[in-house]
Amino acid sequence: MSAVTGKAFDLRLLKRVLRYARPYRKVFIFTGIVTIILAFLAPLRIIMIQKGLDEYVKVRDASGLQTLMIYTIIVILLHTLFQFFQSYYTSWLGQHVILDIRKELFAKVLSFKTKYFDNTPVGALVTRVTSDIQSISDIFSDGILLIVSDIIQLIVALAFMFWMDPGLALITLIPVPLLLWATNVFKNSIKVAFQEVRGEVARINTFIQEHVTGMSLIQMFNREEVEMKKFKEVNHAHMSGWIKTIWANSIFFPLVEVLSACSLSLIIWYGVKEVVDNDNLNVPIEAFILYTYMIYRPIRQLADRFNTLQMGMVASERVFKILDTEEHLANEGKVEEMDFEGNIEFKDVHFSYVENHPVLRGISFSAHKGQSIALVGATGAGKTSIINVLSRFYEIESGQALVDGVDINDIKLDVLRKNVAVVLQDVFLFDDSIYGNISLGNPSITREQVMEAAKLIGVDEFIQQLPGAYDYRVRERGAMLSVGQRQLLAFLRAYVYNPKILVLDEATSSIDTESEILIQKAIQKLTEGRTSIIIAHRLSTIQSCDKIIVLDKGEIVEAGTHQELLAQSGYYKRLYDYQFADVNLSQVPII
Repeated sequence: MSAVTGKAFDLRLLKRVLRYARPYRKVFIFTGIVTIILAFLAPLRIIMIQKGLDEYVKVRDASGLQTLMIYTIIVILLHTLFQFFQSYYTSWLGQHVILDIRKELFAKVLSFKTKYFDNTPVGALVTRVTSDIQSISDIFSDGILLIVSDIIQLIVALAFMFWMDPGLALITLIPVPLLLWATNVFKNSIKVAFQEVRGEVARINTFIQEHVTGMSLIQMFNREEVEMKKFKEVNHAHMSGWIKTIWANSIFFPLVEVLSACSLSLIIWYGVKEVVDNDNLNVPIEAFILYTYMIYRPIRQLADRFNTLQMGMVASERVFKILDTEEHLANEGKVEEMDFEGNIEFKDVHFSYVENHPVLRGISFSAHKGQSIALVGATGAGKTSIINVLSRFYEIESGQALVDGVDINDIKLDVLRKNVAVVLQDVFLFDDSIYGNISLGNPSITREQVMEAAKLIGVDEFIQQLPGAYDYRVRERGAMLSVGQRQLLAFLRAYVYNPKILVLDEATSSIDTESEILIQKAIQKLTEGRTSIIIAHRLSTIQSCDKIIVLDKGEIVEAGTHQELLAQSGYYKRLYDYQFADVNLSQVPII
């Protein structure tokens, strides 16, 4: 995914983030009021301390001092209470906002075309849905409201300082222009650094996700050292991104401390000068020292808050980029209800995954209700592409694909896919129970239905042998099951969803003979009364099909029954002879 760049602070982007707080406007307003109150309570304590020193301590008025201390304690308790409200509700608001954004983002990802996932690393999407969205919550919990609080507190403190002693206030603020300039430089540099950090976080997540998934392959080919070297490079780039943010912080924050010390020195110099030169003992040095800390501490905190805000803004920019991506297949169509029979017709269909690189070149064929159609051909001939087009995982460039005489583009997407079930060679199972993987959370599919279907297609026996039977947890991607067992569960899943059109994509290409026998029985039961499209490399599994379509380089080169194609002595006959010649050779013992 491409890097996101933009202004150091994008008000338009912030407004878009704040829109998600609208459902919680009461909490937002309440927190804003609390923030304003806190901004006044902190400077008020300093006024009370100075008042105690000037009016009660100097004249030894114990009674007045005691009364003032009671008021001071009340102010401190109120300050603590409001700080609790602010801390709790800003975090509460942030979590509710990202709850809504995460739901919207995941719904968007669910709607994307398959082509989008072909071009987008999974790790990058995981980063957007997890850590990037968490950074957005920090805009509320540690960002915008606290920045407002710090700014108001800064203004109030300055107002009190000028009210108490304008001359001393001006002298105290002499280093501030330099501080404001440094803050602006810091703000711009940290934006660039955080953009790099978010990019490197996505990159390292993508790398880890991909390599953990393919760990068996890495170990199988003894590639641990090579992949470790690659990881060190990715990890080093990730560290370098963070080092740039650390470098900016390491310069800025000590500079704030130096400038703060300069202001304190100026206050002490001015106070001593007033006492020595003018015998003025009423210079509020104590209050100004405290106010100086109150000015510089918010400015220092503003930088921290701005770090958080910038990280959140960069993250939100990346999240909104996905939300604004128009790569989805709209669930639209004139036909919202349809009594599917299962007739399929392709008319001169052209299709390509990449522009100017056609995969299907004028494909035309038909399949009637209840027929079984086999697609055979070399790898890359276009077999799976026909299935992708039929299920509308990808959109055709020209021509028509029809179901029961209706163009598939005119059928509402969920209606079409409800009636077309695909069993892939690489079966995907979730980290869930057997029953959960079969029903996929569909409340209309009961456990009894699943068990009955399993008995009908011959899958129940192997499930019952597992610990917990239908409650057996298969772990991620079905790692606790064999390839054949996963394939049988895929057949069961397709059967309980009762589709009118069944697609079997290389369903028996990588399993043992015993599993193949079970699968052939399951296929026989599964295809009864359904239009079936079967893709297979093993020609022995498709000899009984009503029609066999032979593909080569995206075109149909032959079509007919098994016996008709053998009689033609063409592409299919050569493929058949080659496969069975291999079988005979494999039976010859090696001496």
